[in-house]
Amino acid sequence: MAWLHTWVGLWFSWLLFAVFLTGSLAVFSEPITHWMTPEHQEAEALAAQQESAPVDRARRFGLAVDYMSRNHAGAGMWEIWPVDRYHGNGLTAYWFDKNGMYADAELDPITGAELEDHHEAAGRATLGGSHFVDFHYTLHDAGLGLWIVAFASMAMLVALISGVVTHKRIFKDFFTFRSSKGQRSWLDGHNTAAVLTLPFQFMIAYTGIVISSATFMPAPIAANYGAGPQAVRQYLAELEGEESRPRSGIAQAVPALEPIVAHAERLIGQTARAIVIRDPEDSAMRIGVYGWNDDADTLRSISATTGMAEFSADGELLRLRPAGDVLGGAPSLTRQVMGDLHMAKFGGLAVQWLYFICGLAGAAMMGTGAVLFMVKRRGKHGNEFGAATARVYRLIEGLNVAALAGLAIACIGYLWANRLLPVALENRAAWELRCFFLVWALTLGHAWLCRPRHAWIVQLGLLSALCLLLPLLSFATLGDHPYAQIARGDWESAGVELSAIAFGVLSGWAALRLWRRPATAPSLRKSRANEEAAA
Repeated sequence: MAWLHTWVGLWFSWLLFAVFLTGSLAVFSEPITHWMTPEHQEAEALAAQQESAPVDRARRFGLAVDYMSRNHAGAGMWEIWPVDRYHGNGLTAYWFDKNGMYADAELDPITGAELEDHHEAAGRATLGGSHFVDFHYTLHDAGLGLWIVAFASMAMLVALISGVVTHKRIFKDFFTFRSSKGQRSWLDGHNTAAVLTLPFQFMIAYTGIVISSATFMPAPIAANYGAGPQAVRQYLAELEGEESRPRSGIAQAVPALEPIVAHAERLIGQTARAIVIRDPEDSAMRIGVYGWNDDADTLRSISATTGMAEFSADGELLRLRPAGDVLGGAPSLTRQVMGDLHMAKFGGLAVQWLYFICGLAGAAMMGTGAVLFMVKRRGKHGNEFGAATARVYRLIEGLNVAALAGLAIACIGYLWANRLLPVALENRAAWELRCFFLVWALTLGHAWLCRPRHAWIVQLGLLSALCLLLPLLSFATLGDHPYAQIARGDWESAGVELSAIAFGVLSGWAALRLWRRPATAPSLRKSRANEEAAA
């Protein structure tokens, strides 16, 4: 068990540290996106003006249906968002394209014409906080990357179980931390971070695998439904209790949606968010009305489902789902709760901060484990790799620096790129992402070219400087700063910059402490002296 914990933990610790760090940032992906789109103030003011103005929702429904009928009559699903409370008062339509994937268009709410470049209309093009979301579970590759993270999650479960078996004094060690003791301190820190958040670590790894089970275990679905996105959608529809109703082949126009939507809102007690029409312009069409969740709804239930009412083309109620409930019984509820547990879609801001802190503790668990591995082997190793042992451990030292400090530098560098890249730059969002990976690659090269201790000091110092100077960068490029943000009630932007300052202070303290410490730790000298005396 000790061998399994050590080596499985080591080879996956760098990737899992990246998953936990970016996953922790992903908890606050919306505030990060808010900060990375500074033009949002003007857009939000315009949206507030539009929201205060009366909306002719019936007209918007008519415009959207006309657009879909002209341009996407063969699509098996139409989805209409008459008002988007998060991104302004626009009109948006979605459908399944010929490959079975989601496609969308933003429409002019006055004329119904499709708007061009609507995703960049509010300001600079950026992936925002979604970069951290995508990276933490797909590495920006929904195919191979998703599988790599899945194997790493399985390895994490193995490391957690073997770690519990290995550390017989795990709960006693939890209450013990000895500072300035070299290897002993790293082990205490590793044990404390692990035991403190052990239930969270098990939950987050397990649910991360379960929510993508349709991808990781495709054989049962393929055997019963066939292959492809359409087969998965059919499986999920039946899991959620949706009855399969084939098209009748009898053409029928989409009925007036406003009376149906108004009836649905009275039934579910929520404002309509989206109207989903399956098999449109067929007499067997079904019209589903989905509501908006308010903050109070997410506090009452772990399940984050919204209210839903589904009607036939004649206005007959087919299905009704109150907010927080699911259709399809225990299997569907289990799947829903697994996803909401992983993505912290309940409990409001308190749960988000809890997940953020526990996620950082998970990253600390991975980081201290990787450092502990090298601390134990600097003075003594078992010649595991023969003549190449020294080179392998030098490689691991470099990977430790780049995977831990280097990734953190790349994350803050991504925020710097958002402020420094020209707003009108072509493919700007892609360039922000390239800056992230370029900075990370440079930290890896630096870690291999320098002595490990020097590399740690330099990279932690650079991380501290970039974090502490982030508010000054915003002030220099935009004239904005945390005091002004707090004064106007923009706590999302202020939270990003104040959090950066906190991380800057912490990393600066670590760099200064390492710089002041002797190059050879007393504990290592003592252990070597004991070994020589014993020999």
